[in-house]
Amino acid sequence: MARPTQQTHDEILAAATRRFAATGYRGTSLQDIAREVGCSKAAVLYHFANKEAILTELMAPAIEVLQALDDRIAAQADPARAQQVVTEGFVDLAVRFRGEIALLRCEFPELLQQPDFAHIHEISERLIDALAGRSARASARICALVLLAGIAETCGQFAEVSDEDLRAALLALLRRALEPAH
Repeated sequence: MARPTQQTHDEILAAATRRFAATGYRGTSLQDIAREVGCSKAAVLYHFANKEAILTELMAPAIEVLQALDDRIAAQADPARAQQVVTEGFVDLAVRFRGEIALLRCEFPELLQQPDFAHIHEISERLIDALAGRSARASARICALVLLAGIAETCGQFAEVSDEDLRAALLALLRRALEPAH
């Protein structure tokens, strides 16, 4: 008896998530995903045009939240308010999507080269700018970049820590480390 189409679609996404976690995005083939689901590679290709389409769907919710954060930052004329929005918004995003971040953190540079993810580099630059208090000073921008990268890395490393505790620790760190925006 054939599985319902939506069930197979969801099983493919779940298997891809497990395979990407185990062997990385680059180290996972469509055949690996099909084998884990118990279907043919053709069945995987029926649901997804290619491996990139699977990744795009897996990351879509996180990217949607990232784009909304970018929009909220852009709406802030005051550098101090923009810094506060990115501080809280990025921590919330990183905590909420820490599983997705953990899956791909070692492969971000390569993934950003794919057309579906190219705009994330531009958003990252705007996050750094806002977190730096819209300062052009190298020290502020370096601090912002290190903090954003560190948050992403940290969220992937502390799976046993509750969302509330992780969020509180990251916000406290950011508030201590950042230069106030003027």
